Amino acid sequence: MSLESDIKSIVESVGLKLYDAIITSEFGETIYRVSVKDPNAKGVSLDKCVEITHLLNPLLDVTPPVSGEYRLEVGSAGIERKLTKLDNFENSVGEKVQLVLKGKEKLQGVLTNVVQEDLTIETEDGEIVVPFANVVKARTYFEW
Repeated sequence: MSLESDIKSIVESVGLKLYDAIITSEFGETIYRVSVKDPNAKGVSLDKCVEITHLLNPLLDVTPPVSGEYRLEVGSAGIERKLTKLDNFENSVGEKVQLVLKGKEKLQGVLTNVVQEDLTIETEDGEIVVPFANVVKARTYFEW
């Protein structure tokens, strides 16, 4: 099994879904950031993030995500977030999305389906199918 699939199993064991796991750098510090999402859209509590951190630490001690020192961060993916991978779209079905497509066309609506690499968006003008390869930038949004 890969490290990401092990992390996914641990996250799912506490009733959440793995949204993303990335390595980033901030202020000269390496951070391994694990973002999780509640599949029931109830939100992710701080207690759940702490629980996942405690469960991940032994795994990452044996299989570190990077060489050298790093800091582990476990947090909610958030209500408004970037969509960069196909998995991100699959985990966001039913949510409102904003897309910038090749050619600078902008699209906004509800992501209703992801089949292979095609995204189905319900817009004010009807249903539109967009190939994932045509998406330049995407994010979920929430109308307050």
